[in-house]
Amino acid sequence: MPKNKGKGGKNRKRGKNDADDEKRELIFKEDGQEYAQVIRMLGNGRCETYCIDGIQRLGHIRGKMHKKVWTAAGDIILAGLRDYQDDKVDVILNYMPDEARLLKAYGELPEKFKLNDPVAGGVGIYGGDDEDGLDDHFDFEDEDIDEI
Repeated sequence: MPKNKGKGGKNRKRGKNDADDEKRELIFKEDGQEYAQVIRMLGNGRCETYCIDGIQRLGHIRGKMHKKVWTAAGDIILAGLRDYQDDKVDVILNYMPDEARLLKAYGELPEKFKLNDPVAGGVGIYGGDDEDGLDDHFDFEDEDIDEI
């Protein structure tokens, strides 16, 4: 029987989270990059994003981030625009919640980007109204509930 020479298997490597405590420098967008918010995850390293310039694009999570940095709906990301495909972007960086708040405080993100609540199917990004211009939210008063 062979002698064990390693210090553990796959589960030991999965549990490491060394870089989580460190503060990193805030990275702003450059030419060919845009801030975006993830609308929903599509699987296979892809996501649907809503960029600041008002265009909804398909995002591709690059291999360096694929299983190391988890991206969820509602996250603010830095997306690299493609010269040859306008409807696709590459996810370069996933901002942490405190970094996203700093970007909004510096005026880099518009007011319509909601940072705290995750986005379900794109509702909440566009300012509350759908394409037809109708608001789907209902406000009930306490007296309305008693009548039902």
